[in-house]
Amino acid sequence: MTTAPQIQGAPAATAPAQARKFRLAGLCLTLAGIGILMGSITAEALFGGAYTTHADTLSHLGASEPPDSVVTQPSATIFGITMLVTGALILAGAWLMYRAAAAKAASVFTALLGTGVFGVGLFPLTHPGPHTAFAMTAFFSGGIAVILSARGTEQPFRPLWTLLGAISLVSIALGIFLMDWTPVARLGEGGIERWNAYPIVLWLVAYGSYLTATCGRAKP
Repeated sequence: MTTAPQIQGAPAATAPAQARKFRLAGLCLTLAGIGILMGSITAEALFGGAYTTHADTLSHLGASEPPDSVVTQPSATIFGITMLVTGALILAGAWLMYRAAAAKAASVFTALLGTGVFGVGLFPLTHPGPHTAFAMTAFFSGGIAVILSARGTEQPFRPLWTLLGAISLVSIALGIFLMDWTPVARLGEGGIERWNAYPIVLWLVAYGSYLTATCGRAKP
């Protein structure tokens, strides 16, 4: 018999092929989270100019603000490739989650997250219109995906995903509507954006590992 993973929408008994989809989905998400974190750190470290996590967003690694955007190498290339590769990994993970009948609603918003991340890599700030649209898609859909993934998972992960998703969504809302509020202003545009982005990145690593480990317990 096969041990059923504790994932919403999963059948009582998970077939080996379906368990493989769960594990591959988890691997894709974990690799994406690690890639975003390490790629961003590398691009920041190699940035050939003034760059601070207080004033500068992650997107500034690809190009500065328009209309006179400046592209700084090698950071721009590192950031762009990181977003393209990790966006594709998130999309692959979301597709595998959906095919394995795991948290259908979460998989849809995870796919939107992957689309947003991929689009940010495809359109840096030198293309402000599409860049902003893809970035907002990633920020909001990512937070929603984190919260939705809490449904049907084991304790203590359920409240953890909910907390991470809430932090992410509240942070992006504060950054858009209350940037001049003293606590937010002290963090700066770069700081408040990271409060939105990094909970999603942490979730990608943790939830991906959860999917892989939980479904990896299946026995023939």
